Amino acid sequence: MKENQHVEWKENWRDEYLKWICGFANADGGLLVIGRNDRGVTVGVSNARKLLEDLPNKVRDVLGIMVDVRVVEENGKELIEIRVESYPSPVSYKGEYHYRSGSTKQELKGAALEQFLLKKRGRHWDGVLEPSFTARSCSTEAIRLFKEKAMKSGRMGRAVLHDSTEVILENLELVEKHGLKRAACLLFSDRPEQFVSGSWIKIGFFVTDDDLQYQDEVHGNLFDQVEKTLELLHTKYLKAYISYQGLQRVETFLFPYAALREALLNAVVHKDYSSGIPIQISVYNNKIVLWNPGNLPENWTMERLLGKHPSRPFNPLLANAFFRVGYIEAWGRGIEKINRECREHDIQPPEYDFGMAGLMLTFQANPAHMRADILDQGSTTPIATPITTPITTQDKLVSLILAKPEISQQELAEALGLTRGGIKYHLNKMKLDGVLRHVGPARGGSWEVLK
Repeated sequence: MKENQHVEWKENWRDEYLKWICGFANADGGLLVIGRNDRGVTVGVSNARKLLEDLPNKVRDVLGIMVDVRVVEENGKELIEIRVESYPSPVSYKGEYHYRSGSTKQELKGAALEQFLLKKRGRHWDGVLEPSFTARSCSTEAIRLFKEKAMKSGRMGRAVLHDSTEVILENLELVEKHGLKRAACLLFSDRPEQFVSGSWIKIGFFVTDDDLQYQDEVHGNLFDQVEKTLELLHTKYLKAYISYQGLQRVETFLFPYAALREALLNAVVHKDYSSGIPIQISVYNNKIVLWNPGNLPENWTMERLLGKHPSRPFNPLLANAFFRVGYIEAWGRGIEKINRECREHDIQPPEYDFGMAGLMLTFQANPAHMRADILDQGSTTPIATPITTPITTQDKLVSLILAKPEISQQELAEALGLTRGGIKYHLNKMKLDGVLRHVGPARGGSWEVLK
């Protein structure tokens, strides 16, 4: 028998090894062997019979659990085996919580301890009560948009349009006896970072890892964050390559929209919001990197991550709300969908890195799509096709405003095929950046382009 996640060897007994027993009890259980050194050599213990009597009582008095202790003989020497079962409730050693992870023991602190205690109690982070957030705190606009999207998705009947805020929250299982759960403020507050630190998304364009050209922060409820982030990526950050079908010029983005959308939704649903760190998206000329704070749920393997063995989401209440509006499908299918979209787009599936206290997902562009000599179909003559950045939404807004300074937000939204919320976001940012200013009353005034 070798040392592994479930087996630990110790040469002599020390009372500090109660921490290892605590770690086994809080994880999947295990076996602590006394009388074998780190090399696996049997050295035996001289006081095996005394330990056989003392250890069960010591474990019970300090940890509050029962273990199976027995003496075994090997090569003429006596060893003590302490078999520990996994306990459904948290086990502490003098106020400390230890956990067996791999072949090491860790003391749980901070966010990791909170997640562990919630798991042992059968709860998730997003299901904990947030007493400072009430139904009256919910954004009327966010509730309205949820109703419309849920009805259009077919996941909720048309009657949802007439439901009150309280009924919506109840149907989404966001209500507890003494208030609302954390997921409610993330889904329906216009400023969720007031309740949950770091609950926003950060985007940056990099030439190299240490050369940031420009960046944006996306705030608001989670539904808005997803919509605005995808819009920003495709109107400001991502580049397209140009090809020709006969005389028709075709622009194709380096990365498939559906795969990026799925990756972003996975990041939002599986994020560890207790970390206080925003989701970060780094865009380069040839790749895009999404980093999501938090570790994978316990016991997740690559097979489970790839959707072969679906598991419940990290934040099931958030996932349920996103499912109702049609943003996500069945649990565990997201990675499979991302890989399929990448193959159809002629790029490799993304790379996954579970280090750096989170999940990093990297999409690499196809080098062939980035050449300046992509051939016209049916032709052998190279056509100069440098990578180009599409005209941004803000460029289009400036053009429309120059043509008609008194244009309304509704007219801008209809002209560009965006929501009024998306138009408002861009206009506010352009005002802050000194590009635009509004002259006169909110209704009946006009826009002036400053630069």
